[in-house]
Amino acid sequence: MVESIPLTWEEVARVYGRKIYNFAYRLTGNADDAHDLVQEVLLRVRRGLANYQPGSFEGWLWRITRNAFLDEIRKRKRRPTTPLPDEIDRWDAATSDPADVEYARITLGDDIQKALLELPIEFREAVVLCDVVGLSYEEIAQAASVPIGTVRSRIHRGRKMMRELLT
Repeated sequence: MVESIPLTWEEVARVYGRKIYNFAYRLTGNADDAHDLVQEVLLRVRRGLANYQPGSFEGWLWRITRNAFLDEIRKRKRRPTTPLPDEIDRWDAATSDPADVEYARITLGDDIQKALLELPIEFREAVVLCDVVGLSYEEIAQAASVPIGTVRSRIHRGRKMMRELLT
Protein backbone atom coordinates (compact mmCIF):
# COMPACT_ATOMS: atom_id res chain seq x y z
CA MET A 1 0.00 0.00 0.00
CA VAL A 2 1.51 3.32 -1.05
CA GLU A 3 0.80 6.14 1.33
CA SER A 4 1.43 9.82 1.10
CA ILE A 5 3.94 11.03 3.63
CA PRO A 6 2.79 13.50 6.28
CA LEU A 7 4.06 16.91 5.29
CA THR A 8 5.99 17.78 8.40
CA TRP A 9 7.86 16.18 11.24
CA GLU A 10 5.36 17.72 13.65
CA GLU A 11 2.52 15.87 11.92
CA VAL A 12 4.44 12.61 12.16
CA ALA A 13 4.94 13.19 15.90
CA ARG A 14 1.27 14.11 16.40
CA VAL A 15 -0.22 11.29 14.31
CA TYR A 16 2.16 8.44 15.22
CA GLY A 17 3.60 9.47 18.61
CA ARG A 18 1.17 7.46 20.72
CA LYS A 19 1.50 4.36 18.52
CA ILE A 20 5.28 4.58 18.73
CA TYR A 21 5.06 4.93 22.51
CA ASN A 22 2.71 1.95 22.82
CA PHE A 23 5.06 -0.22 20.73
CA ALA A 24 8.10 1.07 22.63
CA TYR A 25 6.48 0.38 25.99
CA ARG A 26 5.57 -3.17 25.03
CA LEU A 27 9.13 -3.82 23.86
CA THR A 28 10.89 -2.24 26.84
CA GLY A 29 8.39 -2.85 29.64
CA ASN A 30 9.40 0.45 31.20
CA ALA A 31 7.76 3.85 30.75
CA ASP A 32 11.01 5.82 31.05
CA ASP A 33 12.79 3.63 28.50
CA ALA A 34 9.77 3.86 26.21
CA HIS A 35 9.84 7.68 26.39
CA ASP A 36 13.56 7.66 25.59
CA LEU A 37 12.98 5.32 22.66
CA VAL A 38 10.16 7.50 21.28
CA GLN A 39 12.42 10.52 21.47
CA GLU A 40 15.19 8.69 19.62
CA VAL A 41 12.75 7.47 16.96
CA LEU A 42 11.36 10.95 16.37
CA LEU A 43 14.89 12.34 16.07
CA ARG A 44 15.74 9.67 13.49
CA VAL A 45 12.51 10.40 11.62
CA ARG A 46 13.34 14.11 11.58
CA ARG A 47 16.78 13.39 10.12
CA GLY A 48 15.46 10.88 7.58
CA LEU A 49 12.25 12.57 6.48
CA ALA A 50 13.95 14.54 3.70
CA ASN A 51 15.31 11.32 2.16
CA TYR A 52 12.12 9.27 2.58
CA GLN A 53 11.15 7.47 -0.63
CA PRO A 54 7.39 7.05 -1.11
CA GLY A 55 6.20 3.59 -0.18
CA SER A 56 4.87 2.23 3.07
CA PHE A 57 5.44 5.09 5.49
CA GLU A 58 4.37 2.98 8.48
CA GLY A 59 6.74 0.19 7.46
CA TRP A 60 9.55 2.75 7.32
CA LEU A 61 8.52 4.18 10.69
CA TRP A 62 8.34 0.77 12.43
CA ARG A 63 11.71 -0.22 10.97
CA ILE A 64 13.21 2.93 12.49
CA THR A 65 11.56 2.11 15.83
CA ARG A 66 12.80 -1.47 15.75
CA ASN A 67 16.34 -0.45 14.83
CA ALA A 68 16.45 2.20 17.57
CA PHE A 69 15.33 -0.42 20.11
CA LEU A 70 17.92 -2.94 18.94
CA ASP A 71 20.62 -0.25 18.98
CA GLU A 72 19.73 0.52 22.60
CA ILE A 73 19.93 -3.16 23.56
CA ARG A 74 23.39 -3.39 21.98
CA LYS A 75 24.49 -0.20 23.74
CA ARG A 76 23.32 -1.50 27.12
CA LYS A 77 25.22 -4.75 26.63
CA ARG A 78 28.38 -2.70 26.08
CA ARG A 79 27.68 -0.33 28.99
CA PRO A 80 25.58 -1.95 31.72
CA THR A 81 23.86 0.44 34.10
CA THR A 82 22.60 0.14 37.64
CA PRO A 83 19.04 1.40 38.18
CA LEU A 84 18.33 4.01 40.84
CA PRO A 85 16.83 2.71 44.07
CA ASP A 86 13.04 2.69 44.32
CA GLU A 87 13.16 4.83 47.47
CA ILE A 88 13.84 7.98 45.44
CA ASP A 89 10.73 10.15 45.51
CA ARG A 90 9.45 11.56 42.26
CA TRP A 91 6.71 13.96 41.52
CA ASP A 92 4.44 11.85 39.33
CA ALA A 93 2.19 14.64 38.09
CA ALA A 94 4.87 15.96 35.76
CA THR A 95 5.70 12.55 34.32
CA SER A 96 2.33 10.81 34.38
CA ASP A 97 1.10 9.38 31.12
CA PRO A 98 -2.04 10.56 29.33
CA ALA A 99 -5.21 8.68 30.26
CA ASP A 100 -5.39 6.69 27.02
CA VAL A 101 -1.81 5.43 27.45
CA GLU A 102 -2.54 4.40 31.02
CA TYR A 103 -5.73 2.68 29.87
CA ALA A 104 -3.83 0.74 27.19
CA ARG A 105 -1.28 -0.34 29.78
CA ILE A 106 -3.98 -1.43 32.22
CA THR A 107 -6.06 -3.32 29.67
CA LEU A 108 -3.08 -5.38 28.54
CA GLY A 109 -2.57 -6.63 32.08
CA ASP A 110 0.56 -7.03 34.14
CA ASP A 111 0.70 -10.78 33.59
CA ILE A 112 0.59 -10.32 29.81
CA GLN A 113 3.24 -7.59 29.89
CA LYS A 114 5.48 -9.78 32.04
CA ALA A 115 5.03 -12.71 29.65
CA LEU A 116 5.79 -10.43 26.68
CA LEU A 117 9.06 -9.39 28.28
CA GLU A 118 10.06 -13.04 28.66
CA LEU A 119 9.74 -13.71 24.92
CA PRO A 120 12.88 -13.54 22.79
CA ILE A 121 13.01 -10.14 21.08
CA GLU A 122 12.15 -11.34 17.57
CA PHE A 123 8.96 -13.04 18.81
CA ARG A 124 8.05 -10.16 21.14
CA GLU A 125 8.47 -7.67 18.32
CA ALA A 126 6.26 -9.65 15.92
CA VAL A 127 3.52 -10.27 18.48
CA VAL A 128 3.46 -6.64 19.65
CA LEU A 129 3.44 -5.23 16.11
CA CYS A 130 0.58 -7.55 15.16
CA ASP A 131 -1.57 -7.77 18.29
CA VAL A 132 -0.91 -4.43 20.01
CA VAL A 133 0.02 -2.00 17.23
CA GLY A 134 -2.26 -3.69 14.68
CA LEU A 135 0.06 -3.91 11.67
CA SER A 136 -0.53 -6.37 8.85
CA TYR A 137 1.89 -9.24 8.25
CA GLU A 138 3.22 -7.38 5.20
CA GLU A 139 3.91 -4.23 7.22
CA ILE A 140 5.64 -6.25 9.94
CA ALA A 141 7.78 -8.02 7.33
CA GLN A 142 8.85 -4.67 5.93
CA ALA A 143 9.54 -3.18 9.36
CA ALA A 144 11.57 -6.20 10.52
CA SER A 145 13.25 -6.74 7.12
CA VAL A 146 12.26 -10.42 7.06
CA PRO A 147 10.12 -12.54 4.72
CA ILE A 148 6.39 -12.67 5.42
CA GLY A 149 6.66 -16.40 6.18
CA THR A 150 9.09 -15.59 8.97
CA VAL A 151 6.63 -13.05 10.35
CA ARG A 152 3.84 -15.64 10.36
CA SER A 153 6.09 -18.17 12.07
CA ARG A 154 7.26 -15.68 14.70
CA ILE A 155 3.72 -14.57 15.49
CA HIS A 156 2.50 -18.17 15.73
CA ARG A 157 5.42 -19.29 17.89
CA GLY A 158 5.32 -16.09 19.98
CA ARG A 159 1.62 -16.53 20.72
CA LYS A 160 2.24 -20.18 21.61
CA MET A 161 5.03 -19.16 24.02
CA MET A 162 2.71 -16.52 25.51
CA ARG A 163 0.00 -19.16 26.13
CA GLU A 164 2.55 -21.43 27.82
CA LEU A 165 3.84 -18.58 29.98
CA LEU A 166 0.33 -17.52 30.98
CA THR A 167 -0.92 -21.02 31.97
